Amino acid sequence: MPEMKGGCLCGQVGYTANAEPIFVGVCHCKDCQKESGTAFNIVVAVPQAAVSIQGPAKTYTAKADSGKDNVRRLCPNCGSTILSEPAALEGVSIIRAGTLDDTSWLKPSMEIYCDRAQPWVQLGGDLKRFPGMPQPG
Repeated sequence: MPEMKGGCLCGQVGYTANAEPIFVGVCHCKDCQKESGTAFNIVVAVPQAAVSIQGPAKTYTAKADSGKDNVRRLCPNCGSTILSEPAALEGVSIIRAGTLDDTSWLKPSMEIYCDRAQPWVQLGGDLKRFPGMPQPG
């Protein structure tokens, strides 16, 4: 996969990621619902070491469902969340797909936190569905 590039709504914070995605999914967790202002987020997981952020990203840390910290990187000007770094997935960055410059290749393969999905959301297709975050291995 070529380099992924993206950024916030106002263009003040950008990023590049040079890695194949670990997974592309639809996240129904309550934090993603509140963050996006809608029913879910589409996310791209990549190795944290492959991500480079350009610009003055602000951080916001909150406890995730795991009880561990989830650090979000966002634009201090427009408020767009660029990515998160959940301690429960050590070494992984979760890029918000809506911030990518090119989304033509996106094809989610799973839905996570389905136990928190809005009851009217029925995406269909051949997506694997998990009640929470699937455990590695």
